[in-house]
Amino acid sequence: MAATLTMDIPHDSVLLLAYGGPERIEDVRPFLDNILRGRPVSRERYEAVVHHYELMGGRSPLNDLTSRQAEGLRAALAADGPALPVYFGMRFAPPFLYTVVRDMIRDGRRRAVAIVMAPYRSAPSFEYYQNDLQSVLDAAGPGVAPLVDWVDPWFDHPLFAEAQADQVRRALSRIPDDRRDAVRLIFTAHSIPIRVANLCPYAAQIEAACTNTARHLDGLPWQLAWQSRSGDGQTPWLEPDVNDVLRLLKQDGVADVVLCPIGFISDHVEVLYDLDIEAAQTCRDLGLTMTRAESVNDHPTFALALADLVRSRMADGRRRTGE
Repeated sequence: MAATLTMDIPHDSVLLLAYGGPERIEDVRPFLDNILRGRPVSRERYEAVVHHYELMGGRSPLNDLTSRQAEGLRAALAADGPALPVYFGMRFAPPFLYTVVRDMIRDGRRRAVAIVMAPYRSAPSFEYYQNDLQSVLDAAGPGVAPLVDWVDPWFDHPLFAEAQADQVRRALSRIPDDRRDAVRLIFTAHSIPIRVANLCPYAAQIEAACTNTARHLDGLPWQLAWQSRSGDGQTPWLEPDVNDVLRLLKQDGVADVVLCPIGFISDHVEVLYDLDIEAAQTCRDLGLTMTRAESVNDHPTFALALADLVRSRMADGRRRTGE
């Protein structure tokens, strides 16, 4: 009976879940403290991340980009149906998940399609979002909180690959024609400890997304590198690091590289610092010419991918909490 009642409740909204970021320099430390929640991190690493935000003016672009992605999805659904309101909430910064759930309850929403704004599955990029949202829904109570149907990780969606490939093509267009044939493409993604990678499909899904994107790029040579490593330096993480790859390419005689942060869907502070500052400095030191492709950001094809995910989940017709 309960399953039948669930089936009878139509989808009336979409909920996007993202990481969040500080809006002002004075928000940076509270933001980091909220992420860490007492977990031990060296003071040196903590202050280094604060400095990264200082270099960016103390503000993350992620919230604005997520808002634009939500608007693009809203427009795509309005154009081809079904026209649904699109909400978005953050794990670590306003608008927090409890805020957006409150707004959905206020607006009378009863059943939502939920998309984690990370294509790949690992505990931090999928299950943690589910758990945090479920805690908020449980606090609101049954019959009050909206039902939520989760979209599975969508690393292999063809329109995601098309959108990312178009961003790479735009980067390639900024390289002179006579040098373009010798360009090497480096896809990058956030490294994670190998012990974590061995327990989830994250690395394999990243590689699949690279392969799918490269199919649109006419045989452009590419490889995958990792960025944003943290931790104590003793724990093995996914390698090679992007800066090490750049050094090897220079030794091989490569002159031009395009960096594509395929592991991210927004050009937030990790992308801006690790690639536009740190990797760019490595390239200058080596004498490499670096061009950086944007993440999918608010690319219109990416909005179509999100809309297709919503429609597919609605058509599935089953309420899931994520296997």
